[in-house]
Amino acid sequence: MMGLEAADWAAITLTLRLATVVTLLLLLLGTPLAWWLATTRSRWRAPVAAVVALPLVLPPTVIGFYMLLLLGPQGPVGRLTQALGLGLLPFSFGGLVVASLVYSLPFVVQPIQNAFEAIGARPLEVAATLRAGALDRFMHVALPLARPGIISAAILGFAHTVGEFGIVLMIGGNIPEQTRVISVQLYDRVEAMEYGAAHGLAAVLMGFSFLVLLSMYAYRRRLPGGLR
Repeated sequence: MMGLEAADWAAITLTLRLATVVTLLLLLLGTPLAWWLATTRSRWRAPVAAVVALPLVLPPTVIGFYMLLLLGPQGPVGRLTQALGLGLLPFSFGGLVVASLVYSLPFVVQPIQNAFEAIGARPLEVAATLRAGALDRFMHVALPLARPGIISAAILGFAHTVGEFGIVLMIGGNIPEQTRVISVQLYDRVEAMEYGAAHGLAAVLMGFSFLVLLSMYAYRRRLPGGLR
């Protein structure tokens, strides 16, 4: 396909595995966080929301630099992982996962938070009058009503992870079949002036991005009220 070689397919496979793992973890961790941001009146709400949104405005190299310090041998997380016998996360698949979690967090949390806020208080109040507990209201009222936002968040988180470059290069480096994702492989092809292979990889990314956006818009148009 388009002159892709074994190294290109290895990068594509690794990228899809990374995006799948990161998306599942983001949904698991981001959904409760989005619910808290949507419902809390704590004074910590604004600072936490700002921290979550930082990857939207900070260059990925800045985030990658501080994550290297944090996860490195002299960083607190690095010392912890070494003490637990887990080694160091930088330049490993685990490091890519952690970096992608941080960098893609707002693309998952914010759509889910907006979906929770759009529900309003009325459905939850009705459930409370029927003696539904807090967990029951979250699981059986809030989550089903927020499903469109959760699906959109999953699509955005997956797509954003696939397209990452700066932060994965800084944290993961460029190790074939271990940390070399498709964006890094494309960079290598261009740097080596192998434009035929670069065209193939770029076409894969462009086609994937188009299909992701098309599927998301098509899904939203099928919702009651049309496109949201």
